[in-house]
Amino acid sequence: MNSLAKPIRYANPRSPRLSSRTRRTNLVVKSAIDVKGILGTEATKNPTLSTSYRPLDIPTPNRTVLEAQQRVCTGPEQTRPLDQAQTMAVLDTIVRSARGELKGEEPVSQAQLGAFFAGMTIRANAFPEATQWSSGERAAMQAFWPELAHSLPPEIIFLADPEGTIMGSSLGPVYSGGNGGPGEMRLVGALREILAGAHLGYEEVQGVLRDVLPLEKESEKERRKVREALLAAFLIGQRMNRETDRELKAYCLAFDDELGPPPVADVRSLTHYGEPYDGNTRFFKSTLFVAAVRACYGESCLLHGVEWMPPKGGITEGQLLKFMGANTQLSPDQAKRLLEDESVGFAYVNLKEASPSLFSLVGLREHIKKRPPLATSEKVQQFVRARGKEAIVAGFYHVGYEDPLLMLMKRRSVHSGLVVKGEEGALSMTTKAKSENASKGLPVNHCSGFRSPYSVFSSEIDGISRENFSTVVNAQDYGFEPSDTPRTDRSVARNIELGLAALDGEKGPAYDRIVLNAGMVDHLLGCSGADDVKSALDRARAAIDSGEALKRLMNFIKLSHKV
Repeated sequence: MNSLAKPIRYANPRSPRLSSRTRRTNLVVKSAIDVKGILGTEATKNPTLSTSYRPLDIPTPNRTVLEAQQRVCTGPEQTRPLDQAQTMAVLDTIVRSARGELKGEEPVSQAQLGAFFAGMTIRANAFPEATQWSSGERAAMQAFWPELAHSLPPEIIFLADPEGTIMGSSLGPVYSGGNGGPGEMRLVGALREILAGAHLGYEEVQGVLRDVLPLEKESEKERRKVREALLAAFLIGQRMNRETDRELKAYCLAFDDELGPPPVADVRSLTHYGEPYDGNTRFFKSTLFVAAVRACYGESCLLHGVEWMPPKGGITEGQLLKFMGANTQLSPDQAKRLLEDESVGFAYVNLKEASPSLFSLVGLREHIKKRPPLATSEKVQQFVRARGKEAIVAGFYHVGYEDPLLMLMKRRSVHSGLVVKGEEGALSMTTKAKSENASKGLPVNHCSGFRSPYSVFSSEIDGISRENFSTVVNAQDYGFEPSDTPRTDRSVARNIELGLAALDGEKGPAYDRIVLNAGMVDHLLGCSGADDVKSALDRARAAIDSGEALKRLMNFIKLSHKV
């Protein structure tokens, strides 16, 4: 237990002496006091905002280059070429930064250089004509190349012209890495394929990742295992090339054994929740409160993530729990004990404790700007296993990632899997009425997956019988009144207030979303007692209205300091 921690004593949240709003406010205020008492000087300056949770030891990226990365370090159809003036401004910033002459801006990091030039090279070598270099980009690169070649280190010249076919470089074709050893040489060999728009094998991706991670900080070693520019180019390059199933499997499984075999919880059912690690910036985030509800009737839930993650840097389960005073640094073994505790039944695991290698990339991920393949594979982790049935639920936004996610879930040999296009690409289905001006692609509340069959029509994979399904959940079909999703706008306290009010029985949009997401997930995963949607929703309401769900959330906060 943290030596700074103090016992947390909450007033009875169901006390009839207090109004619902007073009870809720007292809980939020008490949580803020407790988290400061527990964390001491480590408490953030303003823990009510998601932006306050950004680690202070991560350098800030250069804004000019970061904005360019947002345009050119993306997919074959999404890339927006720069004009000549924009490219000249970016390259001028890079040259002045390399010479130490940049004033009034953050220096351009090595990771930014790696991502930017890898993106430019892949576009030149492999993208369709519409997203290749514009005439302005070509003119600017020709004008600046002598200065770039003189000012930048060899690894950046290699990334900008690996085969000497773009700018006529003689260095790129012979570059084999610096003094980073065999791991860096393997990475350079893989990059030659990636920069040409090609794909890698399963073992090749895993070998690179295991060679170079964890990414160590300069202050913790005498010599880097790998240059950040090369690793940044590797991560963004694979995403730009649209990673294959075998590449995604390599990212997903590469560090399963980092801390040894995962602990096995003695529970009959366990759902792993794969929320996007970078959180929500606009709307109410319901998953933590859904987990407390589902735990009430034996559907144990494991949440996992980080406190803060780019590019969105939004509200995460780690922030919500930390602000309420919970211990968010639980090991998988400690999480197992809370899953087995009959008064709790759910848990949260921080990536820092579960996979230090993957956690070491948080800072670099801010500097590459766009989401790497890890943003998909990290949703499908099993940091604790179960003796009973297991399921994985993951959120997605971009069309095309639902099938790879389900593929990874089947590779995990779980009994049921579900992908949800919730609001902001998270897991939260909405009760909002369908808009006539809905965005193209799959609609919000689209769900697809597989489950242990209700019927005999099924297929077997890895010895597990499954049936596939795909549907769009219309909340109005199940008696919910249409309602706009509550805005939180990065306010951790507001998200907690909405969630606690709902678990305290206050009816409204937040309450409806918790009920909808708990009941529909039970039904779609084929959970016991949830064959009928109405029965599943009624069971979720009963867990809230009895006060049991709120009680379990409070128990988690207290017991997380005692396991």
